[in-house]
Amino acid sequence: MRQRAESGYFGPFGGRYVPETLIHALEELEESYERYRNDPEFVEELDALARDFVGRPTPLMLASRLTRRWGGANVWFKREDLAHTGAHKINNTLGQILLADRMGKRRIIAETGAGQHGVATATVAALYGKECVVYMGEEDTRRQRLNVVRMRLLGAEVVPVRTGSRTLKDAVNEAIRDWVTNVEDTHYIIGSVVGPAPYPRIVRDFQTVIGREIEAQARERFGGDPDAIVACVGAGSNAIGAFHPFVGREGVRLVGVEAAGRGLESGEHGASLAEGRLGVLHGAKSYVLQTPDGQIREAHSISAGLDYPATGPEHAYLKEEGLAEYASVTDEEALEGFTLCSKLEGILPALESAHAVYHAEKVARELGPGRNLVVCLSGRGDKDVEVAAEALGVGPEVSGGR
Repeated sequence: MRQRAESGYFGPFGGRYVPETLIHALEELEESYERYRNDPEFVEELDALARDFVGRPTPLMLASRLTRRWGGANVWFKREDLAHTGAHKINNTLGQILLADRMGKRRIIAETGAGQHGVATATVAALYGKECVVYMGEEDTRRQRLNVVRMRLLGAEVVPVRTGSRTLKDAVNEAIRDWVTNVEDTHYIIGSVVGPAPYPRIVRDFQTVIGREIEAQARERFGGDPDAIVACVGAGSNAIGAFHPFVGREGVRLVGVEAAGRGLESGEHGASLAEGRLGVLHGAKSYVLQTPDGQIREAHSISAGLDYPATGPEHAYLKEEGLAEYASVTDEEALEGFTLCSKLEGILPALESAHAVYHAEKVARELGPGRNLVVCLSGRGDKDVEVAAEALGVGPEVSGGR
């Protein structure tokens, strides 16, 4: 698999399907990554920032009340929600800003859905004194107003995208247009394991810190590998980061959870691994939601981070080879996971992570008592409070008190 990844492909998935004007920038990025990824100064700078700026390692926490309620395996949370900026997205943006700085790029652009990648990009751009522009679907700017404000406070320009479904797919389209126009002085920090090679491999490598920490912490806390790891999958960066050190390892189930939205049968979902077909989107070949005549189908999820009509090419490869399993969870079920996690563990999870929490019950029961299951809490739910409150009918009214 390593050779395929380094060639830009994961089996038949991946590749580089882009305009000629971007080839030089992708080659420059690839050369820079190969030059610096094992360079002692680069590694030392990244490790120091991860420790002192991000707060790594993030904890591995026993979710004791969920464990008791479900009566199955011990449920552990990998607390990426406690990383600086509130999500795993900071791991990748830090690595990429170091590369951009070494390539001499003065301007940073990004796309964002739930806003967490946008906030992480704005954060590292501020840290390194770079001009920053973030493209965001207009619908997502409404759903994630708090993160729009955070990005602006960090000095970024947030550009609402008013084309298509006005969500993540359309934000990526606009970011690519910007990059084609300004490629000489601009680096595009892609936020997940998608896009043309070498992005899926670079993003995966920067996110693999999650899996490496799970490996070390699991040995310390319960003396061996986890029996399963469960993570949500939109494009899939937190899941790939958590899975990667364990791919092909005997006895470790890797379970990705997609957004079934209003139900797979409704057609309104983001489950490209379950319902997609082989196609090309945003420069790479993967499973893509398509209409019968091959047009890109709009995705839907209550979670702004999961309504993307494709998934990362490495996830498509893992599914195809039987190296990971994939399930899907509806909006309603994700809200149940959100509520359970909030009330039983005192943690408001991101709605993305709530998909993984809900499905973890099934995996925990299948594993049974005495086994260990890790759920990657990819982000915190502050950004989703308005969406969840509206969906659950929870308001700020009080009826009195003591």
